[in-house]
Amino acid sequence: MKKIKKINDPIYGFITIKSDLLFKILNHSFFQRLRRIRQLGLSEFVYPGATHTRFHHAIGATHLMEKALDQLKEKGTEISDHEYESAQIAILLHDIGHGPFSHALEFSLLNGITHENISLQFMKRLNIEFDHQLDLAISMFKNTYARKFFHQLISSQLDVDRLDYLNRDSFYTGVSEGNISVERIISHLVVVDDQVVVEEKAIYSIENFLNARRLMYWQVYLHKTALSAERMLVNLMARAKEVHSLNNISPALKYFLENDITLDEIQENPEIIDQFALLDDADIWHAIKTWAGNTDKVLRQLSFRILNRDLFKIKLSNEPLAKSEIKAYKLAISQQFNFLNKEASFYFSHGEVTNSAYILGGKSINILTKKGEVTDIAQAADLPNIKAMSKIVKKYYLCLPKTVSL
Repeated sequence: MKKIKKINDPIYGFITIKSDLLFKILNHSFFQRLRRIRQLGLSEFVYPGATHTRFHHAIGATHLMEKALDQLKEKGTEISDHEYESAQIAILLHDIGHGPFSHALEFSLLNGITHENISLQFMKRLNIEFDHQLDLAISMFKNTYARKFFHQLISSQLDVDRLDYLNRDSFYTGVSEGNISVERIISHLVVVDDQVVVEEKAIYSIENFLNARRLMYWQVYLHKTALSAERMLVNLMARAKEVHSLNNISPALKYFLENDITLDEIQENPEIIDQFALLDDADIWHAIKTWAGNTDKVLRQLSFRILNRDLFKIKLSNEPLAKSEIKAYKLAISQQFNFLNKEASFYFSHGEVTNSAYILGGKSINILTKKGEVTDIAQAADLPNIKAMSKIVKKYYLCLPKTVSL
């Protein structure tokens, strides 16, 4: 008798893992590492409940993929057992390339290399280990498979990834505005001309989904305090590199702080992925605790501040900083903290953040009208809010110690 594997999830209840291959991949050390990586980086500094992990999210997204595929099959879309399993594997592994603290340090340890690039390298390694049983999953992930709607379920403006993380992040942060009608949306998915579209009955659920995403970005993903903590962490990593203070930290973290690795090198050298697979949040926390006693004043003080949540203040504005303002702030920091001008740059951050709930002309969310026509949701009648939400909102941030006047 086949043993049934179940996982009790706080969002969906019991999740059943039916595929033996899926279960083996789930138990692989590469995937188990996601238990040790926070989904929302340092957002727990704002929302203490936001301690859920990439492991939670990947399992949830896999569950929603199963629900979506079942729904499409019920509505007449032919999906083979191999396609069904491969789509679940692709979404299970879509975030496996995330490093410590997820997006917070995405470009600090590997310059210019996205987590999607790393996810693909992990998939290729697992594919070799599992005798090329992941060929189709990789093809779906890369959008090279002929049936394009599978990739749409994995990565688009309405995919199971977003459906899970909005509800999950809303649950763990307590920000109720992110709660969406996942079951209703999935129940009204259908494939038309090899693309996933939404039946008109669910049009207001999609509007709510987009609005929830917009609100979650401002209230959670781009929250000022979390942004401040993340910028301080990025500066801390940069300072550690600059002063070569890499003793007494984990070998894996030391490896990535010492080497400026390219994507070509990752593709050619399996050792790099093996080293990356050893990295998680614990490596960073251990390093921060170690650096809190460092002889370098900047490294020591930044570490102490992060450990004790003594964060920089942050201000958002509609205009970028002028060069003269940047120079003035750095000078004020240098004088107040007795830093060299070069050192002051690690106590100061500025840049821009953007928020757009829906991108017009991108991978559209299409509605199947009652007349059988397929149209972009932004063009659907009675939904002026969608067009408003498609506007890209850009804000500029300034982040520096609270004792420095803004």
